[in-house]
Formats: sequence, C-alpha cells, structure tokens
Amino acid sequence: SQQGSIKSSIKRIGVSIQYNGLSFCGWQRQKGHLSIQGVLEEAIEKLDPYRPVKLIAAGRTDSGVHAAGQVAHFDVSGHIPAIRWASALNGRLPESIVIRESVCRPNDWHACHSAIYRRYRYTIYNGCNPNIFLTPWSWHKYRFRLDEELMKEALDGLLGFHDFSAFQRAGSTRSHSWTTIQDVHLQRKGDLIILDIQASGFLYGMVRLIVGQLVVIGEHKLSLEDFEYRWKNCQRDQIKEAAPSQGLSLIRVGYP
Repeated sequence: SQQGSIKSSIKRIGVSIQYNGLSFCGWQRQKGHLSIQGVLEEAIEKLDPYRPVKLIAAGRTDSGVHAAGQVAHFDVSGHIPAIRWASALNGRLPESIVIRESVCRPNDWHACHSAIYRRYRYTIYNGCNPNIFLTPWSWHKYRFRLDEELMKEALDGLLGFHDFSAFQRAGSTRSHSWTTIQDVHLQRKGDLIILDIQASGFLYGMVRLIVGQLVVIGEHKLSLEDFEYRWKNCQRDQIKEAAPSQGLSLIRVGYP
C-alpha cells in the first residue's frame, strides 16, 4: 500500500535552467566526466530519495555549450511543492548551474517531445583586441572584419524544411537528417556579430558547423553559390570548419 501511495503521488516537475557549459562534458551524463545532467540528478536525488531520478532535457547541448533557457523535466514522489524546487536545488548546485523556475506539469508533458522549437544563439567577437569578459561566451575572430551582409544572405537561404546532413557530425543517433529551420536572425552590434537560429530540432553539431561556414563566407573565402551547393547536395566532406563551443548558447525552448 505504501508503494501504491507513492505511485499515486508522483508529479512531474518542469524546470528552466541556465548554465555555463565550459567546465562540463555537455548535458548528457557520461561515465568518468562531469555533466550537467549528472550534477542535477544527484542534487534532485538528495531531495527526493524515494525513486531513481531521470532528468530529461529539451536538447542535449555539447561539451562547452551554454544555456540561458534550457528546459527539462523529472518525476518526484516527495512533498516539496513544485514552485519550491528551484530554490531547493539552487542551494545544492554549483555557481555554474542555476534553476530559474520550477513548475508542475501534466504527467504526459515531455520537455523534449512536447517542444515545438529550440532557439540557439551564436556570438562572434570581431574586434581586433582580446576582451577577457567576452572570451568565455564568444568566438574571437580578429584577423578580418567579417562581411555580415554576406553571412546574413547565406543564413537566410537555410530557411525551411531540408535535408541538413551536410551539417551533421559523426556519431548522431537520429534516424534521418531532415528538419525545419523556422527563423534566422543575424546582426552586427559594434564588434559583436550575433546569430540566432530557431528550428523544430537540431542535428548533432549542426549550429557550430553552420557558423563555421558562415565565417568562411564572411572572410570572402567561400562564395554563396559554393556554400549552397555544398549543403543542398549533402557534401558533408566539404564542410570542415566548425565554430568553437563557447560561443553557442541554447536561449529558448518553445511549447504549444
């Protein structure tokens, strides 16, 4: 009867998370490495020891990638109110991870499968001199002033439902490489070039490979025509440039 009582009291908690990804191997738990998922699951288990904890995220960010608006869910059977989970966890987490909000969600709600979009931002620092405050959060490209107008034109051409296998790193477990890029935005603010890209889902390494190509275009080393031919003809072997992880952040996940 005690097991039945615990089962009936199980509730699903949704959380909004920020993290600095520099010291982590990525979101997903990996044996022998420090992961965002691993640190969070250990903190949750200390507060709700009645059942094994599985934390499901909207997107599995790679090693070194940040998040300003990651979303995840977990099931608990204890008596902590949903809105109290954020403060309870923050008291047990390192400074590099913060729970912004915690809410109760229906038991059939899923942080990953219920999402209708993910939005990533990539920041390029295009100034001549290093900036210690920007280094952890951007890619410093200083040799050339990048042509953001060409980069924007190339990015706009990616909109829509396409086979993006040219921008998929090896090791992906997806059954196919088709997805929909819903929105893109690129602008320069002084020495900063800020790129936002929103899609229904992203392939493994997709954003960093796209940004790597855009930078080569911005340096006038790759034409728009060659870029379009590469990705539309799925020429993964021709796409060798990948942007470093520290400039990338998951900024928002959208739900109906």
